[in-house]
Amino acid sequence: MQQSTLPPATESAELIWRDGVPESATFGDVYFNRDDGLAEVRHVFVGPSQLPERFRQVSAQGHFVIAESGFGTGLNFLAAWSEWMSQRPLDDNAILHFVSVERYPLTRSDLVTALSHWPELRQLADELIELYPPLIKGTHRLVLAGGKVRLTLHFGDIAEALKQLTFKADAWFLDGFTPSQNPEMWHSGIIELVAEHCKTGTTLATFTSAGAVRRSLIECGFDIKIHPGFSHKRDMLVGQYTAGQPSREPAGGHSVAIIGAGIAGTALAWNLADRGLSVLLIDQAAEPGSAASGNPQGALYVKLGVEYNTQTELAAMALSFSQRFYGAWQSDFWHPTGLLQLASNPQEADRQRRFCERNNYPSDLMVPVDAIEASQIAGIPIRHPGLWFPGSGWLAPAEACARLTTHPRIKTQFDCQIASLQPCNNQWCIRTDRGEDLHAQSVVIAGGHEAAKLVPLPGELKLKPIRGQTTQLPEPMFNLPRTVICGSRYLNPGINGNATTGATFDLRDNNPTPTVASNQENLEALREMLPATSTSNAPDADQLEGRVAFRCTTHDYQPVAGLLQGSDGTPVDGLYLMTGLGSKGLAWAPLLAEYLGDVITDQPRCLSSRLAKPLETRRLYRT
Repeated sequence: MQQSTLPPATESAELIWRDGVPESATFGDVYFNRDDGLAEVRHVFVGPSQLPERFRQVSAQGHFVIAESGFGTGLNFLAAWSEWMSQRPLDDNAILHFVSVERYPLTRSDLVTALSHWPELRQLADELIELYPPLIKGTHRLVLAGGKVRLTLHFGDIAEALKQLTFKADAWFLDGFTPSQNPEMWHSGIIELVAEHCKTGTTLATFTSAGAVRRSLIECGFDIKIHPGFSHKRDMLVGQYTAGQPSREPAGGHSVAIIGAGIAGTALAWNLADRGLSVLLIDQAAEPGSAASGNPQGALYVKLGVEYNTQTELAAMALSFSQRFYGAWQSDFWHPTGLLQLASNPQEADRQRRFCERNNYPSDLMVPVDAIEASQIAGIPIRHPGLWFPGSGWLAPAEACARLTTHPRIKTQFDCQIASLQPCNNQWCIRTDRGEDLHAQSVVIAGGHEAAKLVPLPGELKLKPIRGQTTQLPEPMFNLPRTVICGSRYLNPGINGNATTGATFDLRDNNPTPTVASNQENLEALREMLPATSTSNAPDADQLEGRVAFRCTTHDYQPVAGLLQGSDGTPVDGLYLMTGLGSKGLAWAPLLAEYLGDVITDQPRCLSSRLAKPLETRRLYRT
């Protein structure tokens, strides 16, 4: 059974305390103290990799990739980030990607302690610490410096990471234990994997000068030289990869059209525009967030599986990433009240019991609570135990969609029906019902369950709409919680006089109009889950307002994000699909937008190939 959490960081990091103050720390075999740690990083990695000069040469639309074999305190990353910001114009769109693997990551509190030694990096360290992910196995993406720096941080084994991650490095930092202390990391198989992530001209720097390492690097295609080491170390190794393919300069002025202005389309539009691309956002409605993303309130949650398998890992990464993403809009449309998932029936109680027996998630992501603790958290009496997600909450989806369209590189075209979508002259031509032709180099179809109608390929896609009706509860007439509560229904805290509860799950109902019956179903489910919400003056179902939306789901209830493929697996150049997010779209959209942004711009992927595989479009075709 795969565990969701990692071994304690003390297996790889030891703090040495003197007079109550950490005098120094050893992370791997690199000795850092508060006087010369940063100088060592600059001597071993920054200088020999010629980063200042190479950073200045990156084009305004380009990116530079540094890969590292051990994250440790993050000092190497912060030093590279600092150098990047000092060498780049403030107004360009170039991105520094830093890909790092760490088997025994530090806790957030240990990271705070370690990085306190370097006050000159405090501003960057504070941002890293603020966004530092929960210690869950897998690949985490952190977007820093307003998108100018992207950290892909893999918690787990380096061999597994290098087999699964998609990137080509411009520079390698080989860090970690010395070969004598950690031979597993330095054996020829790992060096071969390092070489697979290189291209002609990729540089390499490492503090070690061991003969076996040098010979392995040479055998794998590196031209290696011995370089003066730092302080007490006499020698270190630097090199350049000579056996690969040369790098490609990214094409400038890339334009993307996105069809669909729900949370999926608007999150992707923001992501691409933030990377410097020109985006045209098209929707048949009069404004963004008019369909499934138009509810007044939506809960940010996923349901983690009992087993920590691919599906569970993907959901956990999506939840964690979405919490970081929405955090930038806490004073706007995002309300991080926390979220309780209740074991409100015997089946869910049994599932949560098995879930807690087999997993030990970090407390900054999830904590099991009993009924008394749940009641204290929510501020109303609760009869059931559950799972407490302190970093979750709710957002106003329509407001989020509107806010995500305000980037200056996003143009919008609403009230626009698509008549056809066809390739033409190395672009895509989008013909509207008014006879207007819109052009873009790439097109992303993010139109929910209507996406299948726009795909210009033979074959039927297994996408289906599921009706869901929410109900508005007048705040003075109900006892409302101060946090989001999910079970057979979800209930949000009140805002502007109302709270949203729902939603129904109507598999064979295509009625777009709210019904009293659906309001009644929501009320009865809410009373059963949370009897304490009812009051003597609670209105009847026919006195309440409802809203209907149609979720888009796939046959396997997993989302779709990637380059469109035909039924035979042939990719369609420049055409992408992002849909099938179901009832968890608010949690899925940010991570899938980040992944598609990586794919469209040919940058390092935020998802491992194992996690990306279930998102592929080919599985949707009926056979």
